[in-house]
Amino acid sequence: MRRIWDDAVRALGGTPDAGDLVERYAEPHRAYHNTFHVASVVRDSSALADAFAFSVEERAILTLAACAHDVIYDGKPGEDERASAQWARERLTGLEEEHITRVESLVLATITHSSDDPLAQVLLDADLAILGSEPEHYERYRQAVRHEYARYDDATWRKGRAAVLKSLLEREDLYVTEPARQRWDAAARTNLARELQSLA
Repeated sequence: MRRIWDDAVRALGGTPDAGDLVERYAEPHRAYHNTFHVASVVRDSSALADAFAFSVEERAILTLAACAHDVIYDGKPGEDERASAQWARERLTGLEEEHITRVESLVLATITHSSDDPLAQVLLDADLAILGSEPEHYERYRQAVRHEYARYDDATWRKGRAAVLKSLLEREDLYVTEPARQRWDAAARTNLARELQSLA
């Protein structure tokens, strides 16, 4: 992970400073938002980006945002993403301001999971790739997310989780980019519907 970050910073003409990137994702309270997740988002965002005519600089920005998007994770939606964006800004001080701002904006887009920025759309789709995974992988994801929210009793969890699943299923486009729709949409809707039914 540190090497991926360092290479992306160098591609933008900067001197790498990954800080506590690796240590953050290895924190013990992370059952899902961990090193495996961020590595998957980096991989999937890169694969999706292959379908677009992004510049070398844009791909480096995408990689940095993918690396940083969950670097701060305390189970506080909105706050975590803003803190992650700030973390990225502090690590990227040697880059041009426009590059720092773009990385920051991509990370912040994960709060609402919507954006008109093509780079952000790729990142957001990659972040949801797990929803379209094989059933056994999806089940591991479900269990890991439940573990991260273990502070909630089952009734509260089921109610909140059901609301999230319904909102995802009600989206006209679960994925924004065409490559992501083709690759994950059908399986994701099947997985989400199955989990929602299990909560009834």
